[in-house]
Amino acid sequence: MGEPLRAEAVLWALRLLLHLSFLFLLGFALFQYVTTEFIAPTPVHPRWARWVVVCGAAGLGLLYGVGSLVVRPETHRVRSLVWLAAVTALWASLAWAGSEFVWLAFPLYFLHLNLLRGVHSVIAVVVITVSVVVGQALHTGDLTVGMVLGPCLGAMFAVAIAIGYRALSRESRQRLELIDTLTRTRDELAASQRRTGVLDERERLAREIHDTLAQGLSSIVLLLRSAENALADDPDLAGTRITEARESAAANLEEARRFVRDLAPPSLAGGDLPEALRRLCERCARTDGVDCRFRQDGVATALPPGYEVALLRAAQASLANVVTHAHADTAVVTLGYLGGEVTLDVYDDGIGFVPEETRHRSDGTGYGLTSLRERITALGGRLEVESTPGEGTAVAIQLPLIREETS
Repeated sequence: MGEPLRAEAVLWALRLLLHLSFLFLLGFALFQYVTTEFIAPTPVHPRWARWVVVCGAAGLGLLYGVGSLVVRPETHRVRSLVWLAAVTALWASLAWAGSEFVWLAFPLYFLHLNLLRGVHSVIAVVVITVSVVVGQALHTGDLTVGMVLGPCLGAMFAVAIAIGYRALSRESRQRLELIDTLTRTRDELAASQRRTGVLDERERLAREIHDTLAQGLSSIVLLLRSAENALADDPDLAGTRITEARESAAANLEEARRFVRDLAPPSLAGGDLPEALRRLCERCARTDGVDCRFRQDGVATALPPGYEVALLRAAQASLANVVTHAHADTAVVTLGYLGGEVTLDVYDDGIGFVPEETRHRSDGTGYGLTSLRERITALGGRLEVESTPGEGTAVAIQLPLIREETS
């Protein structure tokens, strides 16, 4: 941003130099006129005419000074042109009255080139140049090469400077517009990132609620229903089921507190995924009546961040589906460390289903697989579901292991 500001500073300095040069030349011309007409023994003009010229010069200085401060061409186009016409007309009158004012033509060149556009500015410069040459000839009664060459060179010099000024002004304006665009884009990107962060957090909470609290509440409902049915005939079993429901509620309460803080699940507090999966299978077998078994293939290795939580949540969601929908007798959870990847397979011998139909359910029961697929895909893994009605279901997850290369 510093370079456009420097360009603006240069443009401002050039405009200030133009205004100061005009006022300086006007003051110098007035001084020469007063010296010639009021002090010289044989003045050319009568006394009243001399005072008219002095007042005209003062009026020109006042008009130019006020206009340069008040008139802004970019916002007051018509007003700036009227001001330019008034300054030019008053200058022409002074130049006709005294040759000292002829040299104000040079700053006028820049004014016309700056305020007018295209061919109009060139015509104005040509007219002013011709006026200067003719005015000098009328005042001196002679026409020399210098009288013609000086104004022409000044006009060409003014045109060249004006072209450079416009190019600099255009480049500065374009850069300021670019900076403004980049600033707006940055603000929009920041707002978009904030919205994305909010949506991601909502998605995370939705996944966590589905994979933990919803499944836990479902388990509690089943346990309490079992306790209610056994209350009359087997009070001991009913008490056991109530105790298990209380333990499940406490575990889910701890889960809720942990994922709100975005920490690891309580079952992974020790950092041992195989042990957490084994306990999950034991709890499923104990509380849900499914013969759930855990198997491990390969030697356990350290997993990248997020893998253990994702795999544990996947196992929880899959077993919850087994208990709620599959009506299975047996489920097998297999964790595999296979060199370049870690795998998790959950198989059950339940009633099965058609995987494509879960994407079109309107009751929300298909959210678990969709959420699980998004969680695994976000980690660069793959999730496949194989199921046929009457032949059970297999959920297969593969996550790549990132290994550092050794030299």
